[in-house]
Amino acid sequence: MKKSKKQKDVLVEEVTRVGSFSQIRDAVARAVEGLPHEEPVEAARSTRKRLRKSEVKKVVLGALERHFEKEELKPYQAELIKLMQHIDRVGRKVIVLFDGRDASGKGGTIRRVSRYLNEKHYRVVSLGKPTVEQKTELHMKRYIEQFPHAGELVLFDRSWYNRAMVEPVMGFCSPRQYREFMKRVVGYEERFLADSTTHLIKLYFSVSKKEQARRFERRKNDPLRQWKLSEVDLQAQALWDEFTEKKFRLLQKTHTERTPWYIIRSDDKRLARLETIKLILNLSTYRGRSRTLDFTVNENIVIRGDQELENMKKERKLHGRFLA
Repeated sequence: MKKSKKQKDVLVEEVTRVGSFSQIRDAVARAVEGLPHEEPVEAARSTRKRLRKSEVKKVVLGALERHFEKEELKPYQAELIKLMQHIDRVGRKVIVLFDGRDASGKGGTIRRVSRYLNEKHYRVVSLGKPTVEQKTELHMKRYIEQFPHAGELVLFDRSWYNRAMVEPVMGFCSPRQYREFMKRVVGYEERFLADSTTHLIKLYFSVSKKEQARRFERRKNDPLRQWKLSEVDLQAQALWDEFTEKKFRLLQKTHTERTPWYIIRSDDKRLARLETIKLILNLSTYRGRSRTLDFTVNENIVIRGDQELENMKKERKLHGRFLA
């Protein structure tokens, strides 16, 4: 029998509430112990026979949640394709910065943004440590060298704003280098925006201390994610307050009307990914924009930098310190 819209909404709500990919892993881990290595289909059938009824429910709900998450993004990912076609057609250059704390979901969001885009017209840039030679050059130089050509989108997985956050906290730059960067960076940005063909979007991903700790623990125990643990990760929790102070200074000095920051609350990865894509679409003009799709951004997930700055000031006044 065909389900009503109300029944479907209830199903989606239950899937979102109960199901998760981790529940699939937990249920299957017990059932597959001792099973011979078989073809995937045969292994699935054998595992199904060993699962308890409650575990079957978790697996089904988890699989459905993953399905609905992917389907939820697809209409907006289709809009990103239209946006890219427009950028290519008119020769625009678009730069999107993904900055923020470690384990805040930057990489996963970048993958969802770029999932269906034409690889000829976008690049993801994630620069490693500067070379000895690069350390003697202008800090911005190696990033400018990666800027987009006409008709291209470049997504920076961490940007020149490393000098405003990670480098001063971890001692990778001198206090003087930090001060000089903070004094000059907005001027740099205004100059490369002056050609009227470059568009800059600055995103700061904000994760809670508790959720960051949970994600670090998962990385530590998952052999497929252990490579993500870095020197900075290992000290991020202990240096939490120092990073928060640098975030406050970042917004104070580098959020302007022309080069604003947008804070993405990323404890809920699904919402962070969806709302980031909506934000990018809302900040861009392009032909063929859908008239039926809801582009309204969730204000609990996406916050302008000036509003976040006010929130942080209120926290400090009320509690004597920043809370996030």
